[in-house]
Amino acid sequence: MLDLRFVRAKPDVVREAIANKNERVEFDAYTTLDERRRALLKEAETLKNQRNVVSGEIAQLKRDKQDATEKIGAMRAVSSRIKELDGDLSAVEADIQNILRRIPNIPHESVPIGDESDNEVIRQWGETPEADFERKPHWEIGEALGILDFQRPGKITGSNYTLFKGSGARLERALIQFMLDLHTDKHGYTEISPPFVVNRDSMFGTGQLPKMEDDMYRINEDDLFLIPTAEVPVTNIHRDEIIPEEELPIRYTAYSPCFRREAGSYGRDTRGLTRLHQFDKVEMVKFVHPDVSYDELETLVQDAEEVLQLLNLPYRVLNLASGDLSFSAAKCYDLEAWAPGIERWQEVSSCSNFDDFQARRADIRFRAKSGKSQLVHTLNGSGLGLPRTLICIIERYQTADGKVRIPDVLLPYMGGITIID
Repeated sequence: MLDLRFVRAKPDVVREAIANKNERVEFDAYTTLDERRRALLKEAETLKNQRNVVSGEIAQLKRDKQDATEKIGAMRAVSSRIKELDGDLSAVEADIQNILRRIPNIPHESVPIGDESDNEVIRQWGETPEADFERKPHWEIGEALGILDFQRPGKITGSNYTLFKGSGARLERALIQFMLDLHTDKHGYTEISPPFVVNRDSMFGTGQLPKMEDDMYRINEDDLFLIPTAEVPVTNIHRDEIIPEEELPIRYTAYSPCFRREAGSYGRDTRGLTRLHQFDKVEMVKFVHPDVSYDELETLVQDAEEVLQLLNLPYRVLNLASGDLSFSAAKCYDLEAWAPGIERWQEVSSCSNFDDFQARRADIRFRAKSGKSQLVHTLNGSGLGLPRTLICIIERYQTADGKVRIPDVLLPYMGGITIID
């Protein structure tokens, strides 16, 4: 959430950010409400000051044994009006908060303005592999090898779910373990095993609510939500807390399943593992000092890139344009790996800096050495989304005779399996 003082001081900047992010916010209604709020507040404060003065006069009249009936009657009317104003003010402030909660974060100055077509390719690593045979898409080779099942989940649950079997399930587990080990042993993250269900305050803290409530899986009886990403529970670890400055930066990594109702609503790329309602991810979350948050974003991206480099998957890094940013992000880099079987770049990781946007919503602060508390900056990166990473592995490492070779870096986690046949 944006600082109310910033919104008041720079309404044109806020209005431009709303437009550049393609959000729908009744910002004109906010300015009208804010003017109304100020008018109500001014009148209420004037009447309260008047009441204080006259209350003193009434007390003096009573001490002097003089008649105070007229002033008392006048003050009853004033008190009634103050009560009415306070009620109106509470209603207006609630309306203002409702609008403020729907205002997106301001894009960083380095973010290109535009839509998905304006995303900037910052760099590319590796050469897209060439083969002397026709590569199959992952759903064909996966089903042929018996490691992926796209039919049976339909009767178990419904559309846009999948089932990993045998060596496919082991490959997914190996990838999770490899990433967790890399981030904890080399990159300095602390592993977290979080709840996979969170409350409404947690979803609000990271920015999923109120905007995306209809896209989330909600448990009605308890008003709880299945997490759309481990970012939600991990970021909320420090909600309503003040962190000592010397503990910054804090780096967490966590595996979780993710649940997103919106995944199946897209009209394209719905075959195979591209879009699922349930999928696995390994997340990285940082709590950092505001002065170094954009340096920390660059190292976050490097940590995600190293996963792809060790897997020897060609990829590119994109600086997302304003219209492609998430609601809460000020800046985001996407990592897209090349899937040779479907001949497309697949987004496998998003690394975002939220500035103090999430921290203000979740009230996450640090106490500086001066004793003053200040909002932290939060960052999040997926390293990586497993389904799309597995797409790239299966299609990248398939062989001419229809098998899938295990990447060298995953061999220690595969229990002796070197090739899936």
